[in-house]
Amino acid sequence: MFMTNASVSSVMTITAVTDKDLEKHSRISAFVIDSKAKGVTVAKKEDKLGCRASDTCYVTFEDVYVPETQLLGQRGQGWKYFMEILDAGRIGIGAMALGLAEGAFDKALEYARERKTFGKAIGAHQGVAFMLADMKVEIEAARNLIYHAARLKDAGKPFALEAAMAKLFSSEMAMRVCRNAIQVLGGYGYMTEYGVERYYRDAKLCEIGEGTSEIQRLVISRHLLGKIT
Repeated sequence: MFMTNASVSSVMTITAVTDKDLEKHSRISAFVIDSKAKGVTVAKKEDKLGCRASDTCYVTFEDVYVPETQLLGQRGQGWKYFMEILDAGRIGIGAMALGLAEGAFDKALEYARERKTFGKAIGAHQGVAFMLADMKVEIEAARNLIYHAARLKDAGKPFALEAAMAKLFSSEMAMRVCRNAIQVLGGYGYMTEYGVERYYRDAKLCEIGEGTSEIQRLVISRHLLGKIT
């Protein structure tokens, strides 16, 4: 329903049911279509919580003619293609979460060194220092999960489980780190001046895009348990 860059794109990649009588994952095919084709309607750019520079629009299709020449790959393989894209995209979302967390952490660390209370930098207070230590540990743990999944993908090895774990941990880590960065900055963290509130808003997408955290847990548990009854 929501499509990234819909208002500025010249083509779209979509999936549609092409063979209703086949097994569910073989019913769907992928297509490339003209964004200006008759029946394609792109609504206004959505007003979002975060990632506001990324264009997201609601798209509808009504009696759109799609010739067979616009089939993407093989008929009936659309589900497979999109799932493969999701697996790879989860590494990218994990990397995005990592970058947001690092940005927020750097701001918090700099502020903790400069801001003084009771005659010393707030970083010298154990409550703040321990918070920064935990943020750093989580960032490095996420980095290793992401790099491991990326190495497997680059080597042509199975990586779906590792990508799901990297995405799950990194996205939830980013929310914790960005939230704590705001806490370190206190009132200034809540203002737009230092930018950490933007990191926090942007990070929320990472828990949703390319599959929610709940979906990642479902993917991981299925890899561990297989099909059980």
